[in-house]
Amino acid sequence: MTSATAVAPAAKKNRELKPIGYELFIGALSVLSIFNLIALFILKNDVNLRYVVGIINAILLPIFLFDFFYRFFTTESKSTYFFRKFGWADLISSLPFPRVKIFRLFRLWRVIRLILEFGAKDLWREFITHRAENALYTVFFLVLCVLEFGSLSVLAAESSAPNANITSASDAIWWAYVTITTVGYGDQYPVSNAGRVVGIFVMTAGVGLFGTLSGFLANLFLAPSAAEEAKEEADEADSNDPKAKIAELKRLIEAQEKATADLKAKLDEFDGLLEQENGA
Repeated sequence: MTSATAVAPAAKKNRELKPIGYELFIGALSVLSIFNLIALFILKNDVNLRYVVGIINAILLPIFLFDFFYRFFTTESKSTYFFRKFGWADLISSLPFPRVKIFRLFRLWRVIRLILEFGAKDLWREFITHRAENALYTVFFLVLCVLEFGSLSVLAAESSAPNANITSASDAIWWAYVTITTVGYGDQYPVSNAGRVVGIFVMTAGVGLFGTLSGFLANLFLAPSAAEEAKEEADEADSNDPKAKIAELKRLIEAQEKATADLKAKLDEFDGLLEQENGA
């Protein structure tokens, strides 16, 4: 089986496959999109479901369109990608038409092929090894899931409450978003016990997700760059190398000898000047 250290180079060698975290992110979004498509087919008369899924799809469309152009302009052969590697399916599935979303199955197949090629165990190890880089993908996907399923759940929980103020999909999405972000305006809130249980899960998820996002941004802006880390490691390695220490001592001795010679030359010059003045 391919080792974990060989996963990244192999993925880079195959230009069709992008970094593993990105591939898994696109695959997860494809699964969510296909799930929504099936849900709409089964519950096609549910107005609230259609509204919530419509909002989620409006967020997914530009992501999938960006994914197509990203693959198209970074592939080694554009024609091969478009015609033989199902690039046309990526493009069609990025269009804002409900019936073409089924073509996102091809994106899911690409992720399955990635798992089969490298092995689930090695992929998971590689994903965890680069978890800082993959944090943003994970947080964004989970925010979408909490936003969608939190909205639908609170609508279902509040539907039988006589004094409910979350009565439409628009109310539910607004409540879910401000709860996830821990803003909590209080203009919309659950009144039933079931709705409050949903609220507890959404609030807990929001704290965890935005805490992770804050940590990612702090690491991005405050952590030293890879070049700085490499320089520090090299300096540390040199400081622990006996040969490097001896070479450093020799450089210090040479510098000291040069400084001593310069001082001696200055003293000789002053002595010469004093002798000339005394002779005069």
